[in-house]
Amino acid sequence: MREKILIVIPAYNESANIVKVLSDIKHEIKNADVLVVNDCSTDDTATIVRQHGVKCISTVYNMGYAMAIQTGLKYAKDNGYNYVIQIDADGQHLASEAEKLFTECKRLNADIIIGSRYIKDMGYRSPFFRRFGTKIFELMIRLFCHQKITDPLAGFQCLNKKVIDHYAACGNYPEYPDANLIIEMLMNGYKISEVPVKMKNRKEGISMHSGIWKPTKYMTTQFYACIVLFIKNIWRRRVK
Repeated sequence: MREKILIVIPAYNESANIVKVLSDIKHEIKNADVLVVNDCSTDDTATIVRQHGVKCISTVYNMGYAMAIQTGLKYAKDNGYNYVIQIDADGQHLASEAEKLFTECKRLNADIIIGSRYIKDMGYRSPFFRRFGTKIFELMIRLFCHQKITDPLAGFQCLNKKVIDHYAACGNYPEYPDANLIIEMLMNGYKISEVPVKMKNRKEGISMHSGIWKPTKYMTTQFYACIVLFIKNIWRRRVK
């Protein structure tokens, strides 16, 4: 029996990118179902998705990236999927690279496989401040969890059923499910690894981390969450 795989795509006002994303997935990924979580877009994202015959869940208000992801994971849990591959709707994640994540997840019997832009030079050029932030959280993960994760801010991931069920039931799924969530999962014994992938920079639309305030809030929230997790873990060990 083949594994049930679901591609989860959170989307907010991605009408300029979603056609290419869905077309690439249809061409490159043959043995997976696709779900777009339309996070109350104000453009034609939902209409375009349905015109392409793809399952679409539309939220009644803009919940944000994390809750859109968790909505997809709840759908996966309720419908018995064994694996979820998260792909962003902005065209940065290449469907042609998704097979690597699933193959590595199976080969290593890993819980989470992250598609990394930085294990090898794959031609991706990230902005300085994002690269700087990535290095900070890479260092924090190494200090707190004694494991090297080169791209802790990457949303291009493959999750197995154990992680799907855990995330779907999580009542405090974080607003930014990145380095903080990796730290929490590693501290709780989940097996996480990476595979090098090619990615592209966004060409159309506006990133959720655009401007000055949004990336500042993101970095501050991530840093605080990681420190809190570390302190909680030390306290838990002392109590034991």
